[in-house]
Amino acid sequence: MDTTGILDEALQRLHTSGPERLGRLANHAPMAVEALAAHGQARSVHRWLDLYTRKLEEFPSGIEPVTAANWPLALGDPRRAADWIGYFEREITERPWREVLTQWWPRLLPGIYGGAAHPVIRVGHAVRTLLAGESTEPRLAELAHGLGYWAARHRPVADLAPLPGADSAAAALDAVRPIAERDGGFPARLGRVTGLPVWAATITDPNEVRRRLTELVRAATHRYATHGHGEETMLVHAATAPNVVLRILPALPHALWVPSLRAAWTAAAAVTAMYAPDAPVAYSPAGTFTPEEVLERARAHGDAHVIKLTDTALDIGDEPALAAALRSIELSEPLR
Repeated sequence: MDTTGILDEALQRLHTSGPERLGRLANHAPMAVEALAAHGQARSVHRWLDLYTRKLEEFPSGIEPVTAANWPLALGDPRRAADWIGYFEREITERPWREVLTQWWPRLLPGIYGGAAHPVIRVGHAVRTLLAGESTEPRLAELAHGLGYWAARHRPVADLAPLPGADSAAAALDAVRPIAERDGGFPARLGRVTGLPVWAATITDPNEVRRRLTELVRAATHRYATHGHGEETMLVHAATAPNVVLRILPALPHALWVPSLRAAWTAAAAVTAMYAPDAPVAYSPAGTFTPEEVLERARAHGDAHVIKLTDTALDIGDEPALAAALRSIELSEPLR
């Protein structure tokens, strides 16, 4: 993990900006700079931010403080993002961050889909940093921003019909039925998801939860290489959302692991249903690349989703995962 102080500097720069722009597009910078720093690319962080700055908006104004008494009324209201971030900043200042996370994880988990899963992904990057290094003020503030964004964009999905699934994660993803109308934005598409295949529904052992969640991340990442053309940006989340849940598990009590597995599966499967292409295409990279070379290509390309998928691919570390990262570089527009 970065010990140069550069990540903290970058987070301080970013905390004057809001979690979104144009009222709907996530600010990916905190996640991308954390991923770069986590893989020894801290020297590139400020240069990358200089390019990304044009996509940032000022931190929004608050409406009314969120409190322990009124929070249910504010949950899922994106207009209250500043209020929620302020609430979590106070909470994390007054209590250990793991205690705050443990209290709010089961409250927020049903709304994992909110903001196209960007809020939980942002929380996952913040937690990885805190687990790996010192709990500095900017890193604690970043967790508050992530949790506040999640609370503001909280979006549950109820009454999903259980459809025939499969034992392996890869086969279960193959069994996902694409929605009939694949147009419109994330909220509209999510409303058309009415059922998902059953997978890992009987798991109760926390150790098995970790194994199955790892399997899901690997399967979703591998799948991007052959299915990413369905939507090169949004299908990244089928892999990155469950991966951040996997990263967060060590900070949570075992009692929360099983529901975390369920939420990670439904998020990955729902994204697959919303954006899957009509058919896969074969993909093989032109050559063999080391993880370091793939990371360098992703850094040079600069797209935040490419960086985040590469971050997940490096967690897996096998050739199909690296191929998926390379495929995302080919499919995505570079940051300029």
